[in-house]
Amino acid sequence: MTTVAPPTVGAGELRTALRGHASGVAVLTAATPTGPAGVTITSFTSVSAEPALVSFALADSSSTWARVKDCQRFGVQLLGAAQRDVAERFAAVGVDRFAPPTRWHTGPHGVPLLDDCAAWLICARHHQLRLGDHHLVVCSVERVRTGPAGDSLVHLHGGLHAAGTTPTPKGPHGPESSER
Repeated sequence: MTTVAPPTVGAGELRTALRGHASGVAVLTAATPTGPAGVTITSFTSVSAEPALVSFALADSSSTWARVKDCQRFGVQLLGAAQRDVAERFAAVGVDRFAPPTRWHTGPHGVPLLDDCAAWLICARHHQLRLGDHHLVVCSVERVRTGPAGDSLVHLHGGLHAAGTTPTPKGPHGPESSER
């Protein structure tokens, strides 16, 4: 039998503490009976390399959760620094997130995929667990495609920011060059 300790801090206190912890920004998408659904997430994380498993969490109160909770496949788009507008659009309430100017196409298994992302993952539901006010979904990664190298988009201190991930080039114009 597992014993769970009672919570010791409130939601506001936890949010305040975690504001300084950078989280990668991604957009979760799925094909639903009523059309494509998608939402900006900062809860995406790698779970296992062998087998390839990732996870995300969505709030029980999320209107997107209500649409995707029965979906078996998902698209996860890792956003680059230049895609702040995409992240904001998919976080907005009451808008058609897939209407122009959103550029997207239908991927494997009918999963909607956004264009010009840093990376795309096609995932199949592996396990789901309700934890507190969220649903944790673990997915097996079926396909991966990477886009052009560039800076990542992160959520930090309540805003969206570029996080440098692009390695400095070596050679004639990089730091190891003897030509200056």
